[in-house]
Amino acid sequence: MKHVKGKIQRKSMLYVTGVEYGDYTMNYVLGCAHGCKYPCYAYLMKRRFGQVDSYEGWLKPYLVENTLELLDKEIPRLKKKIKSVHLCFTTDPFMYDYPEICDMSLAAIRKLNEAGIKCTVLTKGLLPIELADLSDKNEYGITLISLDEDYRRRIEPNAADCRERIDALKALHDRGCTTWVSMEPYPTPNLITQDLNDLLEAVSFTDKIIFGRTNYNKEVSAYKEHKHFYNQCAKQVIDYCDTHGIAYHIKERTQTPEYEDTKED
Repeated sequence: MKHVKGKIQRKSMLYVTGVEYGDYTMNYVLGCAHGCKYPCYAYLMKRRFGQVDSYEGWLKPYLVENTLELLDKEIPRLKKKIKSVHLCFTTDPFMYDYPEICDMSLAAIRKLNEAGIKCTVLTKGLLPIELADLSDKNEYGITLISLDEDYRRRIEPNAADCRERIDALKALHDRGCTTWVSMEPYPTPNLITQDLNDLLEAVSFTDKIIFGRTNYNKEVSAYKEHKHFYNQCAKQVIDYCDTHGIAYHIKERTQTPEYEDTKED
């Protein structure tokens, strides 16, 4: 088990997200030990605005120690406006091998649920089975872009094993929880050759799949057929979900007109 590098305080916690499928969100950790190399948009933004000074610094997370106190202040004021709270867009609520962060996440979800607020969760860590005892309105998800552990170790070096993520999600599904899978950022064939259907079959039990392309990556832009590739993948996800009764969402800019393959991404 690992420990957070330190603790910090913030003045606010809940805020409206600009993400297309989000409502409110909260981020109570600065940094993420998973060290994803897609590259990670959260890391790029935190470095751009001077909140972290390097990739190495990003890998050493700080926990916001007054998270629960802030929720106590903000929930009464905002709960009538909130449809759901997402954990998290700029860090991971169940960061692999960081029990302090996992404990804070569980405590925050409980507090939000007690106020009648639904939570959605997304992780590259392991979803704890204790989540099954919380609100049945919650939705629990994992990020999954490959089943290849060699690729996972290269691109998500410190995240949980892909199969272990699936097993943890399936355990919650079997307890009656609503589950979902984010297949984003899905890699192009020049990054890894794989069969998307294998990935879909591995999570065929889930209630919803979100699919999205890889952004901010020069290798993807250099792959001349990337727009055609993502169009085909999106169609495959849609057809699979329609056939298996799974809800789906295709992220913006994943599907594009074919003629744009010759234009700069």
